[in-house]
Amino acid sequence: MPYDKLGISEEVREQVELMHTQLNRAKRRTETQDMELAMDMMVVFSKNDDRSADGAIIERLAKKLDLHTVADIKTETTAVKKLVKTRTVHNPEIIQQVKDLLEKFKQIVGIEESGILDYSVSLTSLERSKSLLIPHEFLCPITLEIMTDPVIIATGQVICVFLFSTLLKLFVIYVSTLLQTYERQSIQKWLNSGHKTCPKTGQTLNHLILAPNFALRNLILHWCEKNNFDLPIKDACDGPDPSSFALIEEISSLIQNLYSSQMDVKREAIFRIRTLSKENPDSRVLIADGGGIPPLVRLLSYKDFEIQEHTVTALLNLSLDEANKRLIAGEGAIPSIIEVLQNGTEEARENSAAALFSLSILDENKVLVGSLNGIPPLVDLLCTGTTRGKKDAATALFNLVLDPANKSRAVKAGIIPALLRLLEDKNLGMVDEALSILLLIASHPEGRNEIGKLSVIQNLVEIVRDGTPKNKECATAVLLELGSNSSSCLLAALQYGVYDYLIEITKSGTSRAQRKANSLLHLMSKCEHIPFVSPKS
Repeated sequence: MPYDKLGISEEVREQVELMHTQLNRAKRRTETQDMELAMDMMVVFSKNDDRSADGAIIERLAKKLDLHTVADIKTETTAVKKLVKTRTVHNPEIIQQVKDLLEKFKQIVGIEESGILDYSVSLTSLERSKSLLIPHEFLCPITLEIMTDPVIIATGQVICVFLFSTLLKLFVIYVSTLLQTYERQSIQKWLNSGHKTCPKTGQTLNHLILAPNFALRNLILHWCEKNNFDLPIKDACDGPDPSSFALIEEISSLIQNLYSSQMDVKREAIFRIRTLSKENPDSRVLIADGGGIPPLVRLLSYKDFEIQEHTVTALLNLSLDEANKRLIAGEGAIPSIIEVLQNGTEEARENSAAALFSLSILDENKVLVGSLNGIPPLVDLLCTGTTRGKKDAATALFNLVLDPANKSRAVKAGIIPALLRLLEDKNLGMVDEALSILLLIASHPEGRNEIGKLSVIQNLVEIVRDGTPKNKECATAVLLELGSNSSSCLLAALQYGVYDYLIEITKSGTSRAQRKANSLLHLMSKCEHIPFVSPKS
């Protein structure tokens, strides 16, 4: 409604315009978060890639989906089981993807392997003796099951208790509660996932050594004997792993060999570190703590393609640990990784792009990669790489252009023609990735100007007409972003026949696509320069 018909003062009008601007900014932030969530899902569900998923991405997904506690995951698992039983979801691939994602969340939280999808068994066994109530102090805070091997973590609390009376039991339980006791297997999985905090309090741990809580274990055994309760039988391998000492010794020797003057010794050490850092989260921490990152970074500049390839891949694997991302960047690795991205072997280039993606999860590294001219070689890989290389480049570029300054750098590097080629090549299967990046680029003036020079609008309209539901949703969002800033884009889209396709989306598209299509139709109806018939109800 026009302001002059409302009879409002100039001050009120300014306030309304300010609020309108703020709401638009908030809307863009929500859009960016939605696209970031979609891109994270694409990375996690990516097939034909034998590399480990980045734990930071899985944690970020868990937080965005509010599935980061034991209770959350068990509730979600129950809901998935009901969907499967009622056959509400008919696509078995989608069901399997959801199960796989829950498994990854389970590992982050530290639930036992058999605990999440089959926990109904343990619930049933408890229901059989409702009169037998297990003291909650005997239950692991992670699995909510009775502990067989309770251990104490280093929360930094020091408690001195003198036990002189029959109150021994109460004191032991009180002290165990304050010192945060967990089942060894569950807390070990939590620590192996890269966490360095107490799951219950969030307090940073002084160290990762687990101390047996013998007093509480004796109380649990006494209670079980008194109440004729059988403790669950654990595998022998669930206890402390004696091989960890051998692993520490091996890693220490490998790091020393990185400094060796003999090429064969150096090469074997790098390859072994690459393997260990891929297979074992503990190894990533031990290699970093043992001082392995600085010599690896220096070896990136070594004039040997094989050494470069193994080294950049080892650093990629090490970067899956959150703390290592800062260590690797702090050692000056990013310029050398960019150099390998430009001049290395095919696999080295792909893994360099993946490493930049992993490192750029941290905002400070997004800025660093952009300022060090890392975007042009990524765009080149997006154009000339293998399918795997293109996907690695796309995920890295998506992460990087979340930073406003990098949008301009990406446009100057020729990202829009590269994205257009991805939109045109339907066999590549990267339309969603290309549209996600294009939406971020379209929010920048330079990006919109460049898009206006190319035949991007026609491709977008074709996707709105013929794409998958997700493709149509993303393409409509890009057209809305472009049209909100340029009436010529709206006119071009109408000339390619977008109107009828938008009407169809308002009836049968995804809920988000319907909202975008209605907003775009409304925007077209308000544009004075476009002869337009209002949408029929």
